Amino acid sequence: MPHVDTAHMNVFMETFGQALDPDVHAVVLRDQAGWHTAQALKLPNNVTLIHLPPKSPELNPSELPWRECRQKYLSNRLFKTEDQLWEAVEDAWLKLTANPETIRSLCGFEWLLSSVNN
Repeated sequence: MPHVDTAHMNVFMETFGQALDPDVHAVVLRDQAGWHTAQALKLPNNVTLIHLPPKSPELNPSELPWRECRQKYLSNRLFKTEDQLWEAVEDAWLKLTANPETIRSLCGFEWLLSSVNN
């Protein structure tokens, strides 16, 4: 999708709901971004949203590496083109993920590690 807003979320939800088998009901976990909670959001009858509580990174650990990328590699920079932005994001991600321990330190909540190590 080219944008993140309620109109595009509605298109996604409609397409997602239609892609499900007729006897399937999907439950989707979402953060509380404005387009996930907007009154104008239209959900298909076969989709239910559950919103994560605010400020709960342990329930949405994928947000933490992106925060780290923004803080360490992407903040206070001006990009003249979209291509430059994407190159910087790729470079930041590759730097961050070069050492697996970095990701483990950001996302390695006990509940998650115990589920993987069993």
